Amino acid sequence: MKVALVHDWLNQMGGAENVLEVFVDMFPHAPIYTSIFDPKRVSPTYREWDIRVSWMNKLPGVGKHHQLYLPFYPLAFESFDLSGYDLVISNKSAFAHSVITPPETVHISYCLTPTRFLWQYASYRRREGIGRVANALLQPILTWQRQFDRLAADRVDHFVAISREVQARIRKFYRRESVIIHPPVDTRRFRPASRPPGDYFLVVSRLIPYKRVDLAVEACTRLHLPLIVVGDGRDRKALERMAGPTVTFLGRVSQEELVELMQGARAFLFPGVEDFGIAPVEAMACGRPVIAYAGGGALDTVVPGVTGEFFHEQRVESLMDVLRDFDPFRYDPLACRAQAEKFDTTVFRQKFLAFVEEVMDASR
Repeated sequence: MKVALVHDWLNQMGGAENVLEVFVDMFPHAPIYTSIFDPKRVSPTYREWDIRVSWMNKLPGVGKHHQLYLPFYPLAFESFDLSGYDLVISNKSAFAHSVITPPETVHISYCLTPTRFLWQYASYRRREGIGRVANALLQPILTWQRQFDRLAADRVDHFVAISREVQARIRKFYRRESVIIHPPVDTRRFRPASRPPGDYFLVVSRLIPYKRVDLAVEACTRLHLPLIVVGDGRDRKALERMAGPTVTFLGRVSQEELVELMQGARAFLFPGVEDFGIAPVEAMACGRPVIAYAGGGALDTVVPGVTGEFFHEQRVESLMDVLRDFDPFRYDPLACRAQAEKFDTTVFRQKFLAFVEEVMDASR
């Protein structure tokens, strides 16, 4: 079976690239088609891959400022010639699903989310600090691209969603049904400790507004509870100003330090709304419970009363109500670990390959 992989862009490292790496491992002979590729901004191992870029890769400054070229991405992906492939897998959160495939080719889109800056523009604008002038200039482009994005979704043969939250968005914005296959988590790197947990709560996150780390900082400050915050970002100074003496900011830490911090936490706090959320699964793989806002991907991963608890309003008081009565010894570390293993990379591989086999058999 001749397979091609399609990825939005390769100029940064994140969750989408983690998924791509697993796809490359599953289909080692498949070339990767992408809009742009900046080898200096991604893992050095990517230079060994068969990466085929669009004409956008020649645009000035596109590696560092790819958002400025927003109107060009649909055209770039439509320009690829994907004839001769039996299967095309697009790993998409933007426009990778826009590729045109021949009638005999099966196109599976692994959808991290429908294009967020088109369909959830209001929250994206707040997150990126887009001003009034830029917003006014963007409106005609966004209108055209929403129309294009919706029509491009009709070209996909099968959508796979990463969570119930994303499945609902695919149904709402694309009017398409999908199956859910949760993204791969390398739980082998995370193990429960033999020692009892420490006395602190833990947040691991980029420190940007939509992550809502402010809820955790303010709740622990008001309750005088120890909180360790791992990560960095443009919100860090503001968060440090609002934090009391029980809150500690560590910035970025090594993998070994991260595992130790997760193993020793009373609970992992997850106050934002994510498409899926890898970090809570990693914390559960370390045997620790998770306190999460009841929304987004956390609804797929956290089992209330077994592997953690939900707070149901994104307000400080709602989180404080859970923290005030939280007892970490109510949660069995082995149960937390067992829940995390349901999202392991091996499970992802098995489920995705079974789905591929099913749809390829149906297409014959």
